[in-house]
Amino acid sequence: MAKRVESPSSINTFKQCKRKYYYQYVEKLPTGSSIHLVRGNIAHSVLEDFYDIDLKDVNEENYANKFKVVVQQLLLHHWNKEKARLDELKLSKDQIAFYFEETMMMILNWTKQFIEEIATEIKNKNISLQDAFSSLTPVREQEYRSDNYSVRGFIDAIHHVEDQVHIVDYKTNARFDIKDSIKLQMAIYSLLYFEKHGTTPSKLGIYFLRHKLKFIDFDEELINLARREIELIHAHTSITERISDYHRTITPLCKWRTGQCDFYETCCPHG
Repeated sequence: MAKRVESPSSINTFKQCKRKYYYQYVEKLPTGSSIHLVRGNIAHSVLEDFYDIDLKDVNEENYANKFKVVVQQLLLHHWNKEKARLDELKLSKDQIAFYFEETMMMILNWTKQFIEEIATEIKNKNISLQDAFSSLTPVREQEYRSDNYSVRGFIDAIHHVEDQVHIVDYKTNARFDIKDSIKLQMAIYSLLYFEKHGTTPSKLGIYFLRHKLKFIDFDEELINLARREIELIHAHTSITERISDYHRTITPLCKWRTGQCDFYETCCPHG
């Protein structure tokens, strides 16, 4: 049986609940959407497109206001672009307004910190606004794929800071902590980056858009963690596709106050 090409998301699903992995990646049952998924995609698109703005009419006197206007326009553009998916969620007008305003708050929070970084670059390096903007512009939304490990992932931003490489992922999470699932995601990104470039990143950053950027220093154990978890999932999924070999893990993630697992009705974890 050929190895399935895995991703940080599929591997974390496997670790969370093998039965959920089976339904999603083996049976390929349809999954539902959610406001958190849709607005997360919107926020990512805004930040990706921001770095492509035209700086022709932007200068050191007006850049702060210009950047704030641009991100608000981008958010409105991408929000309207996703109208069909938002309508499918059947949220009330008040709910849609709440999530739009909350997303706007996160985007403006990111913009405020970017403006501060621009000011620091201009002052410390004595460079122009355009050069400061260019130096802070990352490589964006890059796909990394490994045939050797049969795994792939999309890295949100790769910053080259002097002689260092910083890999950054954007999160709209409410909690300001790096969970094990996030740590594994960044470990896999580190492995993919190392395999392609022959060098490891210096820092791994999670940009919690509600809060700020939080870094963890790279160490070799992260590479080892990624290899172990990739080997474990392939060892299981490449030899069996019987549902009985994919055990259920019954936790509060099966069903909670405002929602439930996409496969709750199929799985019937509570009988």
